[in-house]
Amino acid sequence: MSKIILTGDRPTGRLHVGHYVGSLKERVALQNSGNYDKVFIMIADAQALTDNAEHPEKVRQNIMQVALDYLSCGIDPNKSCIFIQSMVRELAELAFYYMNLVTVARVQRNPTVKNEIKQKNFEASIPLGFFSYPVSQAADITAFRATTVPVGEDQEPMIEQCREIVRKFNEIYGETLVEPEIVLPSNKACLRLPGIDGKAKMSKSLGNCIYLSDEPDVIKKKIMSMFTDPTHIKKDDPGHTEGNPVFIYLDAFCKDEYFAEFLPEYNCLEELKEHYRRGGLGDMTVKKFLNNVIQTELRPILEKRKMWEQKLPDVYDILQTGTKVAQDAAADTMRDVRRAMKIDYFDNDNLLKLNA
Repeated sequence: MSKIILTGDRPTGRLHVGHYVGSLKERVALQNSGNYDKVFIMIADAQALTDNAEHPEKVRQNIMQVALDYLSCGIDPNKSCIFIQSMVRELAELAFYYMNLVTVARVQRNPTVKNEIKQKNFEASIPLGFFSYPVSQAADITAFRATTVPVGEDQEPMIEQCREIVRKFNEIYGETLVEPEIVLPSNKACLRLPGIDGKAKMSKSLGNCIYLSDEPDVIKKKIMSMFTDPTHIKKDDPGHTEGNPVFIYLDAFCKDEYFAEFLPEYNCLEELKEHYRRGGLGDMTVKKFLNNVIQTELRPILEKRKMWEQKLPDVYDILQTGTKVAQDAAADTMRDVRRAMKIDYFDNDNLLKLNA
C-alpha cells in the first residue's frame, strides 16, 4: 500500500509560529524524508467558510497568504501537491455520504468541536457546516487515501473520529477506505504553543500570535510584551518555568548552540531554567535571548517569503497544477466509493436487473 500524507490549514489569516512548530516543520521533514509516495497539502477554504460565510473575501485573500507561508517554510511543489479544497468537488459529495454514518451525539462529544464552539462563542447558534467539521475532515483525509496525517495535538480527536468513520464504512460496504495514522511533533513543547498573552492556545482570532511573515521589529515587540510568571516580580524572586510562555517557546525553538552565540554564561536551556527558578535572573534577559532565538529561526523563512512574493504568477500556477492533481486523485477514490455503495448506476447495467 502506498504511503500518503494529507494535511492542511484554514486560510483565515497568515500562519504563525504555532503552526510552524506544531505541524509545518514536521511536514517539511516528512516531505524530504523520501518515505512517502505522495504528499497532499490542502488549503481548506471550504472549511474556513463554515464560520466565515459572511466574509468570503477574507478567505479568498488569505489563500495566497497561506500558499506563501507554505513555500517559505520549505514545502516543495516538486515533492508536495498544494491544492485548494473547494476546487475538489468530490470532497463535498464524500462528506455528504459520511454524514449518514455519524450521529449528532458523537460529534457533540468531540473535544475539539466543543472547544472551538466555546472559543467562537457560538453557543446554540452553531453553523451546521461548522458543526459537521469532523465529518468533512474525514472526507478530506480519505479522499486521498492518506495513511499519515501530521497535525497539532488539538486535532487528535478529529483523526480518531475519521478512523471511526472509515471502520464503519468498510464494515457496511466492504474494504474500500484507508484508516489514517496521526503524526504529532516529536518535541512535546511543540504540541501546542500558548499565545504571547499566556492564553492556552495561539490563535489568529485571538490576536496573540507571532506570524511567520512578521518583520523582525514586530517580532521583537511581541516577544518583549510576552506574559511570563506573574509571581516573578523582582529579578531576585524565584520564578516558575512550568507554564511560563517564554520558557515554553524556548523549549520549542532553542538549540544548545544558540547559547554560545547569544548567552554564553549558560551552556544549555536547563542551566538557564535552574537560574530562573532559584532567582537572580530577570525576565528581560530571558526575553532578549528568546528574541534572538526566534529571529534566527524565522529569518530564512521571511527571506524566502519575500522572494516568492515577487513571483505570485508562479505561486498561482503551483496552486492550479496541484489542484488538478488533487482532483484526479479524489475522483479515483470516489469511483471506488460509489462502486462499494452500489450507486455507480450508469457504470454498469445493474439497473436493468429487476429483483423480485
